[in-house]
This record gives sequence, structure tokens and C-alpha cells, in this order.
Amino acid sequence: MSKSTARSVALALLQAVEFDDAYANLLLPKLVSKAALSSRDAALAQELAYGTLRWQLFYDRVIEECAQRYSDEIDLDALIILRLGAHQLLATRIPPHAALSETVELAKKNLKPSAIGFINGVLRRVSERDRDTWEEIILEHTEGKYEYLAVKYSHPIWVVKALEQSLKLDKQESRIESLLAADNIPAKIALVALPGLDASTQGLQVGSASPIGFILNSGDPSELESVADSSLRVQDEGSQLAALALSRLDKISDNERWLDMCAGPGGKAALLAAEAVQSGATLVCNEVSQHRTELVRKALRAIRGNVSIRTGDGRQIGQLEPASYDRILLDAPCTGLGALRRRPEARWRKSPDDVSELAQLQWELIDSAIQALKPGGYLAYVTCSPHPGETAAIVDKALKNFPHDLAIIDATDVVSKLSPALDLPRNRKTVQLWPDRDGTDAMFISLFRKSNA
Repeated sequence: MSKSTARSVALALLQAVEFDDAYANLLLPKLVSKAALSSRDAALAQELAYGTLRWQLFYDRVIEECAQRYSDEIDLDALIILRLGAHQLLATRIPPHAALSETVELAKKNLKPSAIGFINGVLRRVSERDRDTWEEIILEHTEGKYEYLAVKYSHPIWVVKALEQSLKLDKQESRIESLLAADNIPAKIALVALPGLDASTQGLQVGSASPIGFILNSGDPSELESVADSSLRVQDEGSQLAALALSRLDKISDNERWLDMCAGPGGKAALLAAEAVQSGATLVCNEVSQHRTELVRKALRAIRGNVSIRTGDGRQIGQLEPASYDRILLDAPCTGLGALRRRPEARWRKSPDDVSELAQLQWELIDSAIQALKPGGYLAYVTCSPHPGETAAIVDKALKNFPHDLAIIDATDVVSKLSPALDLPRNRKTVQLWPDRDGTDAMFISLFRKSNA
């Protein structure tokens, strides 16, 4: 049996994403561990796989030029290897001869002999030009603004249009290229120091967005002592702000009851739980599936306090427990378009049809949350998506359907007090964070108060 290499692990990950709908961030650590890669080779495997996934559309257009056939006419196993080879040739410092020879060796181990010559020939043609030259060539063949941007920055056209539409809400559509470019830059490792757990943050950079956020500039976070004891967690600063906007928007009264309606996998739940324990509040964490409930349980294992975890359909909570909670976090299931830096395959997984299906679920959940709120209670509706159909449209519908029961709170004011360094637009009462402007995932945050009547 041949020894696993960074390239073979990267290929295995790409194949699993393509054929098994695997999640790259969840599968990669398992593949690295099984292959017993060194930390250096593990980093290379991640760069090769993630970079190939991010730039898939761009590479497919280059491959089409070199193969003189459309990508959907190429055997998918061969296309995956061609993408991996193209990434090495056009976006890494790997010497071209090494990228060519090693990729052809991968092909020999994974493809029929008849395909090897094709792989070799196509990649040799790819290697004849640098990335900038290829970009000029393939962009000449695009039609219209949106295909141009989609190919240049390797995003589906519908995602480009949705992101631009969201930027237009703040009259900032001129930032579209900056945003698309930011999606292709790997996110820094952000950490949160959970309140009350005495995390050691020595050697970490103070975060720029969250008051309890930190940045690890290099290295493996799992090797940090405070990560090992769970007082320090890997969590995007935008996610931290989404939880803190709810817990810190107003003084906490005695014996408050809080609900995290869709708590899995548990990142925001852990932060809310730590905040609840500090203030004497009670937190209920709800998840719809048993598997995700167990992820929440694992995430909250280090937190000691009045926190309970259960499995149930969030859409039913409003009827089963009307007027029961003082604060509710609804981190709604969404397309995940706000985390494209961290989930490189996500941009290829969703379609416009998913938005309409998710919007229906999001509405049913927010309807349930409003019913479950006590009079005077607070609701945070957040998504890791900037798509207007999952953000502004849901907020508008909630205010329209509950005109006498629900008032929107100025989330811009709340978040700005938590993070004065952020330059948030003042023309809106909801917050849309952006990776290019704020250095966070594109989290959407809205806050509501239920009337006392």
C-alpha cells in the first residue's frame, strides 16, 4: 500500500465532497489523522483541497480552453484531478514540473490508463501560461457583468447577484468585487474567550470586532491549553457579536429564562450559556435532530450552571410554551452564503430554490419564537447569510404580521456599543456584517422586543 501524501489526501477530500456531499471542514481532520500527515503536509493538503474548491469555476474555464471541450463532457474523476493540478500550477509556489509529475502520478493510481495521456496533455497546456494570462483569456469569453464577475472570482452567478442585491440595501454595491475577492481569502482563526472560564489569551492578537474575541495568527488552535480545556473556543467574531447582541442589549433581570431555538452545533449556545451562568439566567438549548443535540451537549460540557439541552422542532415551541422566555436566539438554518471563506464548497451546494425553501422554514421558526416570547421579551433573529430573502424579507414579514406585538430594536446601535471600531451604516436598524469591511463572516443580526400588552 502506497503512503498517503498531501496530494492524495486533498484528492480524497475533493472526491468525497463531489460524490458523497461531504463537508470539507469536518472530513479533512479525519483524513489527515488517518494518513498520519505531518503538520506541514496537513496544511498543504488543506490549501490544495480548499483552494481547488474555491476556484473551481475559474479552473473549469481554463481546463475547457486547454481540453477544447466543455467541463461537463469530461469524466468527473478526471476533471477533479485536472482541477487539483490546475490549482497547483496557477496558485501555488509548487514548481511546475513537480505539480505536473505528481498530479499525473495521482491520475495513474485513480484513473484508467487511457485517461493518463489526456490529463498530462491538458495540464501541460495549463502550465504554458501564468494565472494572469489565463484570466485575460477566459474573461474575454464571458458575456455580461455577472458572468464576468462569476468567472473572475469563481462564484455562481446567482450568488453574485444576491450579494450585490444585499450591498444595494446600504448603497454599497460598488464593493461587490471587494466582497467576492474576500470570499476567496482563507479566514483568520478567530477565538472567543468564554466569560467566567478564565481562558488564557497570552500570545493571541486582540480581535477587531468582538469585545471577547481573539485571533491566532499561526499554528494549530487545538494545541492551545485554553482550547483544550474549552475555555477558549474557535468561533468567528461575527457569530460572537450575534450572541452578545442578545445577552448584552439590556440589563439582565433576576431569574430570566433564555432559549437558543436552533442551538446546533453549539458555538453560540456555549457563549450564551457562559453569559447566562454569569448573570443567573437559565438557558434552554433546543435542536431538531439527535445528532446535532449531541454536538450541543459536547460544546457545553465545560459550562457549569442552569443549562438544559433537548431535542425538538423549534416550530412547535411557540404553541407548546407560549410566553415562556425572556430572551430567544433564533440562529436560523440558512444557505450559509456568509461563511464562504470557511466553507469552500458551500457556494456550489446551494441554488435559488434553496432560498425559497429555507425562507419558509425561517418564517415558521420566527413565528414560533415570537409566540414563545414573554411580554417585554427580546428576540435575536440571525443568519449566516446576507441574502435579502433570508434577512430583510423575513424581518419585514415579521413586522408586518405582528404590527402591535413586535417592535424592532436598533441592532446597529447595540452592536456599535459592543464593538465601537466597526464602521456600520447608520441608515438601518439591522446589522449586516461583511468579511471585506468588518473581517467577520457575513452575519446578519436583527433584534426585536415584544410588547407588554
